[in-house]
Amino acid sequence: MSAGTASAQHQHPPEEYCTVPTNKQRRQAAQRHLQRQLERRAELAKKRRRNLGILASAIAVLVVVGAALLITGVFKGDDDATASDDPTVSDTAAPTSAAAPTTNADGTVSCTYAPDASGNPNLTDVGTPPTPEATPAQGTSTLLMSTDQGDLTLTLDRAKAPCAAASFTFLAQQSFFDGSTCHRLVNQPSFGVLQCGDPTGTGSGGPSYKYAEEVTPETTYPRGTIAMAKTSAPGTTGSQFFLCFVDTQLPPEYTVVGTIDEAGLGVLETVAAGGIKDVGAEGDGAPAIPVSIESLSVVA
Repeated sequence: MSAGTASAQHQHPPEEYCTVPTNKQRRQAAQRHLQRQLERRAELAKKRRRNLGILASAIAVLVVVGAALLITGVFKGDDDATASDDPTVSDTAAPTSAAAPTTNADGTVSCTYAPDASGNPNLTDVGTPPTPEATPAQGTSTLLMSTDQGDLTLTLDRAKAPCAAASFTFLAQQSFFDGSTCHRLVNQPSFGVLQCGDPTGTGSGGPSYKYAEEVTPETTYPRGTIAMAKTSAPGTTGSQFFLCFVDTQLPPEYTVVGTIDEAGLGVLETVAAGGIKDVGAEGDGAPAIPVSIESLSVVA
């Protein structure tokens, strides 16, 4: 054996290549590995929360937009001469907004019933409520709404909405509602209404006058509410009204004029159970069980 060969056989690799990790080093390595795993998991959880937040925001926007479209479709009001689903049509046709009511020293209210100059051919001229400058703002009025599906007793609150109550009572005394149909139904868990008050049954009819809304930021629409429809423009309340048979979520823009009795709510629930005929894109339409107002009269 040569000296070179013997030397090669006794060579050893450098010491660092032969080092065996100690228990302490293994624990430290495991801790570093665990820490990296925890950091990766935290980052993934953060991303998931961020993505869920974006998704929730998108869903909320869609819900708000959908509700706004539905509200616009249901409460276009009396001056939409074309009965179009485009809210800009009714806005263009709307008359000058009526002035808000003012309270007199004797506790009565001065109401302004402004002429509707929209040119809508579906308006009916029956005059305006008498003595609007001294409208009572106390007590209630009781009206009987007799329909081919049953009777509803309506209690109007003059203290809450004196101008709307006076107008509603006046129109009933003129037989304005008699023989008309309730032209629109919405039946959703948080939005259930039957809309009536248009003698033409088209959703575009009403009287030849308009008046201002009587609302506050606290106005709500629980089950049993009678409220007045309007266009998207202020001061455009007329004769059309809607009857809430569920707690209905709406912005405080529609005058609450009174309440419906339990027997009347039973009539509305029967109509709602019948569904909607030819449901439109906005989820509303004529009730499948037609409702005709045979008479709407003042009883007290």
